[in-house]
Amino acid sequence: MKITWLGHAAFLLEGSAKVLIDPFLTGNPNAPVKPEDIKADYILVTHGHGDHLGDAVEIAKKNNAPIICIHELSRILAKYDVETMGMNMGGTARTGSIAVTMVPAWHSADVEDEKGNIISAGLPAGYVVSMDGVRVYHTGDTDVFLDMQLIGELHKPDVMLLPIGDYYTMGIAGAVKALELVKPKVAIPMHYNTFPLVEKDPEDFRKAVKAKGLDVEVVILKPGESYEYNK
Repeated sequence: MKITWLGHAAFLLEGSAKVLIDPFLTGNPNAPVKPEDIKADYILVTHGHGDHLGDAVEIAKKNNAPIICIHELSRILAKYDVETMGMNMGGTARTGSIAVTMVPAWHSADVEDEKGNIISAGLPAGYVVSMDGVRVYHTGDTDVFLDMQLIGELHKPDVMLLPIGDYYTMGIAGAVKALELVKPKVAIPMHYNTFPLVEKDPEDFRKAVKAKGLDVEVVILKPGESYEYNK
């Protein structure tokens, strides 16, 4: 599987399908591409905040791609004439060559409509995406929580995409603990250096993982860079 970081929490997973997660491109100072450049078969949105929902509706329309998200958010987005697949915690959506399992995240989750109104949009989520024998766990925006251990035991992700930026999510110490609980083979940090409040040096994360003695490879990407994971 080819995993490309598009800045912030946005990733494109490519194998037998193209899965786009949290496509915050417009307004993202580190985004290496524009929404019109993206090709996707499925779009996953972890929650309704603008820096995660991002350009999902525009990209969905252009690619005729469904948006997979929590049930309440799917009902809101369906009003914009896009196909949605609303699901809930613990459920697995099997579509085409992929399986997407929704797992919990600790965060807030509202959405702003076109009039600037703030609307409750269900719970925040993470996803375990299974494609071509590879399992990728995108945590969404979250603090570390003990039930991550269950996610690790049940889904055994190969690659974990997790925030290190602090302030709005867990910081480096929390992210290291999350790796200890989940036990992935590879960790790719996200949700840092987009804005001043989440400035972090990812090398500090790598050093903290090494100091803890965890058997996890830390892969640090620049926006637009890719990593190939093969079983």
